[in-house]
Amino acid sequence: MHHTGPVYRFKPYNVGRWLIWGSYALVMLVAPLLFTSSLSLTMLTQMGIAIIACLAFNMLLGQGGMLSFGHAVYSGLGSFFAIHVLNLVSQGAWSLPVSLIPLVAGVAGMAIAVLLGYVTTQKAGTPFAMITLGVGELVAAMALMFPGFFGGEGGISGNRVVGQPVFGISFGPQVQLYYLIAIYTLVCTALMFAFTRTPLGRMLNAVRDNPERVEFIGYDTQWVRYIAFVASGFFMGIAGGLAALNFEIVTAEVVGATRSGGYLLFTFLGGAMFFFGPIVGAVLLVLAGVLLSELTLAWLLYLGIVFTFMVMFAPGGISSLIMMNLRVAAFGKLRPLLASYVALAGTAATVLVGAAAMIEMVYHLQLNQALGPVLKFMGASLNATSVDTWFGAGLLVVVGAALFELVRRHFVRQWGETQEEIEREIKKREALV
Repeated sequence: MHHTGPVYRFKPYNVGRWLIWGSYALVMLVAPLLFTSSLSLTMLTQMGIAIIACLAFNMLLGQGGMLSFGHAVYSGLGSFFAIHVLNLVSQGAWSLPVSLIPLVAGVAGMAIAVLLGYVTTQKAGTPFAMITLGVGELVAAMALMFPGFFGGEGGISGNRVVGQPVFGISFGPQVQLYYLIAIYTLVCTALMFAFTRTPLGRMLNAVRDNPERVEFIGYDTQWVRYIAFVASGFFMGIAGGLAALNFEIVTAEVVGATRSGGYLLFTFLGGAMFFFGPIVGAVLLVLAGVLLSELTLAWLLYLGIVFTFMVMFAPGGISSLIMMNLRVAAFGKLRPLLASYVALAGTAATVLVGAAAMIEMVYHLQLNQALGPVLKFMGASLNATSVDTWFGAGLLVVVGAALFELVRRHFVRQWGETQEEIEREIKKREALV
C-alpha cells in the first residue's frame, strides 16, 4: 500500500551559520561596552557605516565583476537627501522619526541608481568603469554648481536631536546613534547576504563569469547588471543617510572621487571574492583614515605600498589569505608552517622599519625642516641630516629584504608540499566514499 499523503522533511539547522551570525551580532552588541571612549565610539559608528557601503559596492565588484569608479555618488547623494529631510523634520514641515531617515536616503539612492544605472549598465568591463568615472566627476562638478541643494563649499548641516525623546532615546549621545547604526548594519548585511543566495544573485555571478553563455541561454545581461546596480544604490543610500546622522554635516567631498576610490581600494584589500571581505576592508578603512592618518603624514604613501604588494602577492585580498589558511588548518597542516610565518613576519617588519624610517626622514626634511633635523620615530630619535642614520635605515632594508627573500623561497616550497599533501588526502577520502 502506497502512502499518498504529504511528506514532511525537516532540514537540520546550519549550526555554523547561526554561530557566525550570532557572533557578528554579539560583537556589535558588546563593542561599545568594551570600548567606551568617545574616539572608540566614533570609530565604531564609522565602521558600521563603512561595512554597509563596502558590501554594497561589492555587489557590483565581487559579485557582478563591475568595476565602478564613482559609486560614492549614491551614498553621497543619499547623505544630501538625508540632511535635507532631517532639516525639514527639525522645522516641523515633516513628521518622521529620525531612525527612519536612513531609509529615505536609501530610497533616494535607489531612485538615482534607477536613473543613472540604466545608462551606466548598458556596457560592461572597461567601458562600464569609464562611464561610472564620468558620472562621478559630473556629479562632483554639479556639487559646486548648485549651492541651493549641495550647500556650496560649506555644505549643509543639521541636528539629529529632534523632538521629545522616545523611551529616553534622543540620538544625542553617541552610543545611542551607534546602536541605531549597528541595527542597520546587521539588517543590511543579512539582506545583502540573502541577495547572494537568490536566483538573481546566482545569475549575477554567471554574468560576471561568462556573460556570453548567459545571453545564449536567453537572459538579458544588461538587465541583470541593472537590477543589481539599483539594489546596490539602495544600500549605498542607507550608508549615506547614516553618515549624515553621524556627522550632522554633508559637504561636496562625499560625492568625490576620493571617497569612491576609498571604497574600491579597501574592498579589494579586504577581498572582493568573499562576502565577508568587504567587512574586513571597511574596518581597515576606518583604522587607516582615523588612526594611521594621525600617526604619520605619509599614511597615503604607506597605503599605496600595501595596496601594491597585495595586488602582486595576494590579489584575493586578506580574506583569501584567511580562507587558504583555514583550509590548511582543517587538514591539520598549519602547525609546520607557523615557524615560516614568524620568520616572514620578522623579516618583513625589519624591511618596513627601515623603509619607514627613510620615508619619515624625507617627509620631515620637506615639511618640518624648521623644527630641526631630529625627529621621533618609534620611540627613537633620528637625525634626518646624519649619514649614519640613513646608512642604518638602508642597511635594515637591504638585510631585511635579503632575509625575507630566503625565507619566502623556503615558504613557497613548504606551501607547495603542503598543498600536495592536502590534495592526496582529498583523493584518499574520495576513494573511501
